[in-house]
Amino acid sequence: MAEQEATHLDERVSNVVTIESEAQEPDPGDGQVAAPNDAVEAVEGYEMPQPPEAPELGFAPESATTDAQAPPDPLLQMQFPDIGAASFGGFAPETVHGADDRRQITATDTYPWRIHASLLITAADGSNWIGTGWFINPRVLITAGHCVCIKGSGVPNRDGWVTRMRVIPGRNGALKPHGEAVATKFHSVRGWTEHGDEEYDYGAIVLDEPLGDATGWIGFGRYDDADLKTVVGNIAGYPGDKPPGTQWYGARSIDSVTPRKVRYDIDTAGGQSGAAVYRIKDGKRYAVAIHAYGGATVNSGTRINGPVYDNIAHWKSDHD
Repeated sequence: MAEQEATHLDERVSNVVTIESEAQEPDPGDGQVAAPNDAVEAVEGYEMPQPPEAPELGFAPESATTDAQAPPDPLLQMQFPDIGAASFGGFAPETVHGADDRRQITATDTYPWRIHASLLITAADGSNWIGTGWFINPRVLITAGHCVCIKGSGVPNRDGWVTRMRVIPGRNGALKPHGEAVATKFHSVRGWTEHGDEEYDYGAIVLDEPLGDATGWIGFGRYDDADLKTVVGNIAGYPGDKPPGTQWYGARSIDSVTPRKVRYDIDTAGGQSGAAVYRIKDGKRYAVAIHAYGGATVNSGTRINGPVYDNIAHWKSDHD
């Protein structure tokens, strides 16, 4: 009973509205009713012609097609550290295992690549960091908990909710084909914000403007163990070991799953924290985990299980 109660408390929603507003505790619901297997949220959520699908394992990225011009912005030329390095003195490094088979995405102005956003994050002490997020509706992006709330940095005035985040969907270096928005409202759960438990490392970013109307979004789903072990995981994001603000993609089979983790040998690097780990099912994309950690042989993400699914759905419906 004690373990169940602790789990329930860790899954409680923890929010911050602005930097001036301290953590709030809205009614989170019971957080225990899991969506049925293969249930998805909003399917693709965006109806428009799509470019040819990329195969699930390996592909030749399309050439850039955008003529969008961005005004000079010196920050977009700089390489900032991965936000994962801020908490607890740095996580296990996100890892390229063997030959790096990630591929650069240059057509970032097209669907689905434009639903992935480069995050330029400002912590409470004014330091700057990078991460990745992905749209689930016009105003909400999902990311890692450590992208919105820093824990155990050991640096004075750095811990806690980040103060500001530039969200740049489909960024390609200095190009911002769909503009950008500044976010100051974030969500996470107590398991991360209070305890810094990696099994609860997920959160959300809320925009004041519906930037996702121009980009579209993907679905998310809860799937059972046997199903997940048969699928190919896909990750697109903004790694810090590549030129600043460029998007890279990799895909490999899921290696293993636990109740709160999905592990995979998909190459990643710092800066891709918060990226969607998604599957392609019937031609549609559904996130199954939120990428967050590296490892010696496999990398891992926070699994979208029943309670995680419920909280993401709650954040989505609250900001439709």
